[in-house]
Amino acid sequence: MINITYHKEGDYLIPDLIMEKSNSTYNVGKYGHLRNKFLKEHKRGLYTKLMINGNLTDHLIDIDKTATARVKNIINKLAKTENVNEDLKQSNQFEWVRCMNNIKNRAEEIVFNELIYV
Repeated sequence: MINITYHKEGDYLIPDLIMEKSNSTYNVGKYGHLRNKFLKEHKRGLYTKLMINGNLTDHLIDIDKTATARVKNIINKLAKTENVNEDLKQSNQFEWVRCMNNIKNRAEEIVFNELIYV
Protein backbone atom coordinates (compact mmCIF):
# COMPACT_ATOMS: atom_id res chain seq x y z
CA MET A 1 0.00 0.00 0.00
CA ILE A 2 1.31 3.40 -0.96
CA ASN A 3 1.05 6.17 1.59
CA ILE A 4 0.83 9.54 -0.17
CA THR A 5 1.06 12.83 1.70
CA TYR A 6 -0.50 16.08 0.51
CA HIS A 7 0.07 19.79 0.98
CA LYS A 8 -2.50 22.54 0.59
CA GLU A 9 -2.19 25.23 -2.08
CA GLY A 10 -5.14 27.58 -1.96
CA ASP A 11 -8.26 25.40 -1.99
CA TYR A 12 -6.48 22.36 -3.45
CA LEU A 13 -4.62 19.43 -1.94
CA ILE A 14 -1.53 18.64 -4.02
CA PRO A 15 0.19 15.23 -3.64
CA ASP A 16 3.81 15.31 -2.50
CA LEU A 17 5.37 13.09 -5.16
CA ILE A 18 9.10 12.57 -5.23
CA MET A 19 10.68 10.40 -7.89
CA GLU A 20 13.08 7.94 -6.31
CA LYS A 21 16.55 7.63 -7.75
CA SER A 22 17.60 4.25 -9.03
CA ASN A 23 20.63 2.60 -7.43
CA SER A 24 21.91 1.71 -10.88
CA THR A 25 24.50 3.77 -12.74
CA TYR A 26 23.22 2.39 -16.04
CA ASN A 27 22.43 5.04 -18.64
CA VAL A 28 19.13 4.33 -20.36
CA GLY A 29 19.70 4.03 -24.10
CA LYS A 30 17.68 4.29 -27.29
CA TYR A 31 15.15 1.56 -26.54
CA GLY A 32 14.54 2.74 -22.97
CA HIS A 33 13.90 6.28 -24.17
CA LEU A 34 11.53 5.04 -26.88
CA ARG A 35 9.64 3.02 -24.26
CA ASN A 36 9.46 6.05 -21.96
CA LYS A 37 8.03 8.21 -24.75
CA PHE A 38 5.50 5.50 -25.67
CA LEU A 39 4.35 5.14 -22.05
CA LYS A 40 3.96 8.92 -21.66
CA GLU A 41 1.93 9.29 -24.84
CA HIS A 42 -0.13 6.08 -24.97
CA LYS A 43 -0.10 4.34 -21.56
CA ARG A 44 -0.55 7.19 -19.09
CA GLY A 45 -1.94 4.94 -16.36
CA LEU A 46 1.00 2.53 -16.43
CA TYR A 47 3.46 5.43 -16.70
CA THR A 48 1.94 7.14 -13.65
CA LYS A 49 1.85 3.89 -11.68
CA LEU A 50 5.51 3.17 -12.42
CA MET A 51 6.46 6.73 -11.49
CA ILE A 52 4.51 6.72 -8.22
CA ASN A 53 5.93 3.34 -7.21
CA GLY A 54 9.46 4.49 -8.09
CA ASN A 55 9.86 1.68 -10.63
CA LEU A 56 9.98 3.70 -13.86
CA THR A 57 13.77 3.92 -14.13
CA ASP A 58 14.20 0.23 -13.34
CA HIS A 59 11.53 -0.64 -15.93
CA LEU A 60 13.27 1.46 -18.59
CA ILE A 61 16.66 -0.06 -17.78
CA ASP A 62 15.21 -3.57 -18.01
CA ILE A 63 13.51 -2.81 -21.35
CA ASP A 64 16.69 -1.21 -22.72
CA LYS A 65 18.92 -4.15 -21.74
CA THR A 66 16.45 -6.74 -23.01
CA ALA A 67 15.83 -4.93 -26.30
CA THR A 68 19.55 -4.38 -26.95
CA ALA A 69 20.33 -8.06 -26.37
CA ARG A 70 17.36 -9.16 -28.47
CA VAL A 71 18.35 -6.91 -31.41
CA LYS A 72 21.93 -8.25 -31.34
CA ASN A 73 20.68 -11.83 -31.21
CA ILE A 74 18.27 -11.32 -34.13
CA ILE A 75 20.96 -9.56 -36.21
CA ASN A 76 23.39 -12.43 -35.66
CA LYS A 77 20.80 -15.06 -36.59
CA LEU A 78 19.60 -13.22 -39.71
CA ALA A 79 23.15 -12.49 -40.89
CA LYS A 80 24.07 -16.14 -40.51
CA THR A 81 20.89 -17.31 -42.26
CA GLU A 82 21.34 -14.90 -45.16
CA ASN A 83 25.08 -15.55 -45.57
CA VAL A 84 26.09 -11.98 -44.73
CA ASN A 85 29.59 -12.65 -43.44
CA GLU A 86 33.21 -11.50 -43.58
CA ASP A 87 33.66 -12.98 -47.06
CA LEU A 88 30.95 -10.72 -48.43
CA LYS A 89 32.44 -7.80 -46.51
CA GLN A 90 35.82 -8.41 -48.15
CA SER A 91 34.48 -8.91 -51.66
CA ASN A 92 31.70 -6.27 -51.79
CA GLN A 93 31.57 -3.78 -48.93
CA PHE A 94 28.61 -1.80 -50.26
CA GLU A 95 26.50 -4.94 -50.58
CA TRP A 96 27.52 -6.01 -47.06
CA VAL A 97 26.53 -2.58 -45.63
CA ARG A 98 23.21 -2.69 -47.50
CA CYS A 99 22.44 -6.17 -46.19
CA MET A 100 23.45 -5.34 -42.60
CA ASN A 101 21.36 -2.15 -42.58
CA ASN A 102 18.40 -4.13 -43.87
CA ILE A 103 18.89 -6.81 -41.21
CA LYS A 104 19.25 -4.20 -38.43
CA ASN A 105 16.05 -2.43 -39.51
CA ARG A 106 14.12 -5.71 -39.51
CA ALA A 107 15.54 -6.71 -36.11
CA GLU A 108 14.58 -3.36 -34.59
CA GLU A 109 11.08 -3.56 -36.07
CA ILE A 110 10.61 -6.96 -34.42
CA VAL A 111 11.82 -5.63 -31.05
CA PHE A 112 9.65 -2.53 -31.33
CA ASN A 113 6.56 -4.70 -31.78
CA GLU A 114 7.55 -7.23 -29.09
CA LEU A 115 8.90 -5.00 -26.31
CA ILE A 116 8.68 -1.26 -26.87
CA TYR A 117 5.23 -0.53 -28.26
CA VAL A 118 3.08 -2.93 -26.22
